[in-house]
Formats: sequence, structure tokens, C-alpha cells
Amino acid sequence: MCTLEKRGNIFFLTFTGDGDDQHRLNPTLISSIRSALSEARSQSTPGTVLITLAQGKFFSNGFDLLWARSASGGCPSKAVDLLRHMVKLFKDVASDFISLPMPTIAAVTGHAAAAGLLLAMSHDYVLMRRDRGVLYMSEIDLGMTLPDYFTALIRSKVAKPESRRDLLLRGMRVKAEEAVAKGLIDSAHDSGEKAVEAAVRLGEELTKRKWDGEVYAEIRKSLYPEICGVLGLTSKSVVKARL
Repeated sequence: MCTLEKRGNIFFLTFTGDGDDQHRLNPTLISSIRSALSEARSQSTPGTVLITLAQGKFFSNGFDLLWARSASGGCPSKAVDLLRHMVKLFKDVASDFISLPMPTIAAVTGHAAAAGLLLAMSHDYVLMRRDRGVLYMSEIDLGMTLPDYFTALIRSKVAKPESRRDLLLRGMRVKAEEAVAKGLIDSAHDSGEKAVEAAVRLGEELTKRKWDGEVYAEIRKSLYPEICGVLGLTSKSVVKARL
């Protein structure tokens, strides 16, 4: 599950659980994330920022394949249908982040794999601990293709073709220092605590700008036309300046 807490002008979206919780994305967690983002959206004011973090060893280990197998009653075709259902549900989470009217920061304090990595990359900034955790797109190893919005988001966020190749076609497990060099994340930090502290510092810097959230979201959408097209997000002109 996840919680949403506001401290000053910063929202903290936290994936909760014990040290072994992998924060796998199933319909329950996806619904909880969307509810939290809806609440943050409704309480947005100029200068608000959202930071996402997770308790335990994982940021998120992707879709909950164990849930799909269990809920399918052992029927492989039904398990595949349930996986496709989660893919469809999670598309709305990506849309929520891309259209959220505030800057977003992911503090990746553990492994981020498959849809869990896409979740992190849906943020404006990604900060990661260097002492533990990898970024990993597992689909090539599992034997499944990527949803259209996965590849669109990765093309939009990862500038280097060789980095996209290594991530998607080699299934590389990328640690923080290498992730910075590949342009996958913004910065690497000595521990999970340090990564969260850096995220908070960045958030505090951004809150001081007092940007209008609607304007911020529209500019963000204009930066990523491909992913917005896949997600069905449209842009509009907004003028809040006093002319």
C-alpha cells in the first residue's frame, strides 16, 4: 500500500511495508497510488512538489505476477489476461504523473524493475542510492514484449540510443553510477537516507519558485508529445502572467 503526507509544500508518497516488501504493482496498489495522486492534485497550490519513496529493499519490483498466477486459479491464459489488465490500469498511473500539476521527484532507495522502473521514470527527477539497488527492465528475460506506453516513455526520457538498447535489448542491471552516465537518473547518493535527503533539498528549492501547477503540467506535456499521444493527453495554451 502507499500513504500520502504533506509537510509544508511537499507531498510525500510512500510505498509502505517491511524490509522484504517488493511493492509489486497489483490492482490494489495501483488504485492506492491513483487515489494518492488525485488527492495531491486536488490540494495543489503554487509551489507544491511531490516526492515518491519506498520502505524496504525495493522501490518497486514491477507488476505482481504472483498475484496474477494466484488470482487465475492456475489457468495460464487467465493469468495472462490479468497481467494485461494490470498493464491497462498502470497506464493511467503514468498519465497521472505526466499531467500532475507540480514537479515530481523519485527517491529510488532500492531495486526498480520493469513497471517499477517505469514508475520512477514517470517523475521529473530521479535520484538513487549508489550502495544498493539496480534499474532493470526484465521483459527481454521474461519473454514478453513491452506495452506501447513503456517504450514511448523510455524514448521520451532516455536520450541516448545505446542506453535504451542496453536497458531494453540487453536486460542490463544498471547501478546508480552507471545510470547517471547513461542518462537514466539525475544523481547517485551514498545511501537511501542520503538519496531521500537530496530529494527533499531539491524539493525545497523547487517550492521556492512558486510555479503555477497548471502551467507546469502543460509545459511538461509539451516536452513529451510522443508519450502524451500514446496516453491520450492533450496540451492547451495557458497564460497566467500579468501582461
